[in-house]
Amino acid sequence: MLISLILTLLVGLFILIGTIYGLSYKNNKEFTDFSISVAFGVILGLIILEIIPECFSILSDNVGTIRSIISIILLTLIGIILLKILDLFIPHHTHEATHHHKHKDDSCHNNHLHHIGIISSVAMIIHNIIEGMSLYLVSKSNITSGMLLCVGIGLHNIPMGLIIASTLSNSNYQKNKIIKISLIVSVSTFVGGLFMWVLGGVNELVEGVLLGITLGMLVYIAIFELLSQICHMNNKKLAKIGVIGGFLLLIISTIIEHFVG
Repeated sequence: MLISLILTLLVGLFILIGTIYGLSYKNNKEFTDFSISVAFGVILGLIILEIIPECFSILSDNVGTIRSIISIILLTLIGIILLKILDLFIPHHTHEATHHHKHKDDSCHNNHLHHIGIISSVAMIIHNIIEGMSLYLVSKSNITSGMLLCVGIGLHNIPMGLIIASTLSNSNYQKNKIIKISLIVSVSTFVGGLFMWVLGGVNELVEGVLLGITLGMLVYIAIFELLSQICHMNNKKLAKIGVIGGFLLLIISTIIEHFVG
């Protein structure tokens, strides 16, 4: 039981590793664009290969196939709306102005990156709490599978850390604040495992609902934020390589995760 909790803590630290690595390249615009492209590929893969299938599996077992599809659509919309509401409390960023000047307006561009970093962190926290619950259950049943699953999850947590670093550092956010935010996101996986330990389990339907909302948040980030940035990058070839690389990284980590899960 103690080892299961330790694993949920360790897997979250992969995000911190990605953040620290990304901070060392904070003044490199090409690296920033590449990181954003990788992030889009990872999140796209996460949506298609993990979140949607898992959410459908859980909800269909509880409410049936047709209702589960309707529920996923509604929960996705809720997630999108929640992040849209969050926009009201985050420093304003103007897509049109940023695109018109092709990122020459540094202030506008920095606000946009700051915005992406914050809402990505919020979505990651919710996702990681759910992921921590799953990791705890697997490792509690089979510690070997839990350890290997920890590695699989950790692989796609590193690019998540890059999202935090590449967006917030290039929006002139202080390094110590970025580390603190990354640490909070990292610990959220442990919080999910701790919930399972304290409560002794979580209603499967509740887990499905949370996954659906997380799906909506990730869709919002991928389409309305990251893709928007990618479409206006000067180096399209680098952007394509980043997206494909991020997607492949997620596929590899998913194969490892499902192989041992």
